[in-house]
Amino acid sequence: MIRAHKIRLNPTSEQANYFAMAAGTSRFVWNWALAEWYRQYEAGEKPTVLKLKKQFNEMRREHFPWTWEVTKNASDQPFLDLGKAFAAFFEGKRHGKKKGRPQFKSKKSGKASFYLANDQFELGDHRLWIPKLGWVNMAENLRFKGKVTGARVTRTADWWFISIAVALPDDVPVKREPAVGIDVGLNRLATLSTGEGYENQEFLKTTLKKLRQANKRLHRRVKGSKNREKARRKVARLHYRITCMRDDVLHKLSTRLADCYGIIGIENLNIKGLLKNRHLSRSFSDAALRKLLNLLASKVEQCGGQVVSVGRFFPSTQICHSCGWKWEGMELSDRVFLCQNPVCGYHQFPQDRDHNASLNILYEALRLIGLLDQVVSGTGSDADVNSAVDSM
Repeated sequence: MIRAHKIRLNPTSEQANYFAMAAGTSRFVWNWALAEWYRQYEAGEKPTVLKLKKQFNEMRREHFPWTWEVTKNASDQPFLDLGKAFAAFFEGKRHGKKKGRPQFKSKKSGKASFYLANDQFELGDHRLWIPKLGWVNMAENLRFKGKVTGARVTRTADWWFISIAVALPDDVPVKREPAVGIDVGLNRLATLSTGEGYENQEFLKTTLKKLRQANKRLHRRVKGSKNREKARRKVARLHYRITCMRDDVLHKLSTRLADCYGIIGIENLNIKGLLKNRHLSRSFSDAALRKLLNLLASKVEQCGGQVVSVGRFFPSTQICHSCGWKWEGMELSDRVFLCQNPVCGYHQFPQDRDHNASLNILYEALRLIGLLDQVVSGTGSDADVNSAVDSM
């Protein structure tokens, strides 16, 4: 198992310049290799990563002597990254923003970064040693204990970070703990089948006024001026602050759920389709539901649990979790579920819409993995489900 720990660095001005030079070297080598790949391909040749690397090293000392001023990984790793990018492209694994052939990297819009092999840096007490630079202060020590496989230094807004990859043992404990269903949404970020609810903090919405003012100041500055660069950095800091607050909530929530529950039922939402709704797209992006589900799936698996995905067409919101009666004409504005089945125990007792949906997701998830046969008839309660799961 490979896990990474991202740590903030506190470099001096000279060290920050070194990081910028290394990131610029890495970007230059990537662009050179990509351009040469396309040129050789159009000429009828068959380019490979090893051929391009050998060709670059032969002309490096004469044409690009400044690449020797930083760590050698800044000029070696881009060739390996390019090979992986083309391999993923040929296998059809590139989706979303990365769909299509590998693209050239831009200094303005791209993310500054460079790679460090495990023999090119050394970890100390709150510090990091890098070749041709020396010791750099780290905000904290490495949390994981294992074999360090590599690291990547990146810049976000005005700050530099290092993400250190560590190989850990694959021994995962088997959990025998209660099951839970989770209904995610915009009014409440997550509603559990136990009745707990976690509110959607809407960090982008609360900071939108400051962000708009900062963007206005940015576009009123003269291009190329120092004031425009200051305004750009302020916008970047605001975006980074929003991201940090959102990630803090998502990580704490996903960690708590992974520690407390062994089986978690979630919905397989069509997030890409939901983002096409121009009235709610910004709210869905602000909630980051896809990231929450991805974090949950990753952490539950690491803790020895199991995440069961329920089909996106399963009508969890329209069905009564007790008797199975379906509310066909339910609207988005209907926030309370009232069962119309006169023989149901919840007839004339309003239920919270999201709580009812989370119970349905729990029962459907357990039915899919074959743990409870009585879930099909809808006669089990949440306490009965957990007791039955614990006894297995």
